[in-house]
Amino acid sequence: MYINSISIIKLSSLLRIEKGDYIMKKILFALLFVLAGILAACSSGGSNESGTSNKGVEEGTKDSNLNATLNIAYPANLQTLDPHLTTNQSTRDVARQIFEQLLVLNENYEVVPSLAESYEVSEDGLVYTFKLREGVKFHNGDTLEANDVVASMKKWIETSSQGKANLKGAEFIEVDPLTVELRLAEPSLIVPYVLADTAPFPAIVPAETVESANETGLTEYIGTGPFKLEEWKVDESITLTRFDEYVSREEAPSGLGGAKEAKVKELVFHIVTDVSTRISGLATGEYDIAFRIPLDNAEQIENTEGVQAIYEDAGTATYVFNKAQGPFADEKLRQAFNAALNAEEAMIAAYSSPEFFELDSSLSLPSQTDWYSKAGSEYYNQADLEKAKQLVAESSYNGEEVVILTTKDYPEQYSLSVVMQQVLESIGVKSKIDVYDWPTLQERRKDPANFDVFPMTFAIRATVHQNPFLASEAEYAGWTNDPQIDQLLKEITLAKDFTEAKPLVDKLQQRVWEYLPIVKVGNHKSLEAVSDKVQGYSSLIGPILWNVSKSE
Repeated sequence: MYINSISIIKLSSLLRIEKGDYIMKKILFALLFVLAGILAACSSGGSNESGTSNKGVEEGTKDSNLNATLNIAYPANLQTLDPHLTTNQSTRDVARQIFEQLLVLNENYEVVPSLAESYEVSEDGLVYTFKLREGVKFHNGDTLEANDVVASMKKWIETSSQGKANLKGAEFIEVDPLTVELRLAEPSLIVPYVLADTAPFPAIVPAETVESANETGLTEYIGTGPFKLEEWKVDESITLTRFDEYVSREEAPSGLGGAKEAKVKELVFHIVTDVSTRISGLATGEYDIAFRIPLDNAEQIENTEGVQAIYEDAGTATYVFNKAQGPFADEKLRQAFNAALNAEEAMIAAYSSPEFFELDSSLSLPSQTDWYSKAGSEYYNQADLEKAKQLVAESSYNGEEVVILTTKDYPEQYSLSVVMQQVLESIGVKSKIDVYDWPTLQERRKDPANFDVFPMTFAIRATVHQNPFLASEAEYAGWTNDPQIDQLLKEITLAKDFTEAKPLVDKLQQRVWEYLPIVKVGNHKSLEAVSDKVQGYSSLIGPILWNVSKSE
């Protein structure tokens, strides 16, 4: 067992004094936070009920203010607002308030129509026909028509990673002003999920803005969403205002689908990279929502008067092996580490408490019913050191030093690295941890000579196909190259329906746990903090800011 040594390492790292003033800074910040909480309590006079559901903040009984500004403390700058071009969370979080797509995911991760009124699939699976909603307006006053969809989707297929990977040879065709067809080169069961993906998502924009786009993407940001872009001060703030001509669906809201209403006059995303500023600003009322709060601050948030803690399903924690060269190119050594790993202890090291994670062997969430599978779970969380040592003996390992590539920019990744080093030591495998800043790590992992394994967290994806570490052709760092996985992914794509696909999903999951392109450790949550003045806030792979109101 290695949990004691992990706990000691985590404690010592928390107490380490850097530049001689670390402890003093912590004391001063704690005092500042307490003072901010007192000021907030005095000004609001409200009571606190901490929420822990990722379904969001329940609708309150307070009177909402339609002229209110929702002030958001956001932790990262945006490089682009073109949602076709990047999987970056900051682009996704802002752009989804402005732009819409043909299909989206509901709260159960099922595909539902959005700008499409409905869609149907031909008998041979080669043609998807989309009927568009009538009277939908763009922010420039134009009405949505088929030619806008055709132009937008052509751009998305040609420029997005998801379009290139999953819609090769596909083409959108205008049938009439309110009907478009997607014609495929071969049948694909996953097309609706690809079109409902959240990043890079296939936003529909006016055809003329596609024509004016350049190599850096869109130059005009005009969508059909409930909010429109008012002002973008680079590195400072992004302001969105209510789109008064927004045409909503009529179904009940669910996830990213259903009815949408802009219940505040404007959203202001303040770029606040310092976490202490985000937290203290929320406590004093400067901000209404603060994103990406470290889980170490969860108790502070929950004990702050007038603030709710919201935990969102954020993704999966994994170890990604270099399978192109080095010790882990040997499947036996990958299996040895997996056999030795105690997943619960690793997740505690990374995320502090079971409150912030769950143990699960599937590549998908339990709520993703079409894709969830328990196949291969017998290989998950084994914590069997004797089995692991035997597998090391059967492998080609010959005393080499394994290089664990990591960063302290994401503390959970560094914690997982420390765990891995201890596990490897316990089964007789030498290792060292190479630490870099995040941009440098991304560069170094492009060369298989630089590392043998790295911890990584992955966002929730609409289908198993969109996990970059699976398919050989994805060429993701780690370089999976397994014909069985490739074949199963293709067979799932070609299946007629999910009744036919489900046994294949089980076979894929089983093969993943045998081949081990990665080792999944568990599912983790992220923490957001929301003022009690905010009602109706929810999230699904990012914030949902329509149907959100703010009281006086």
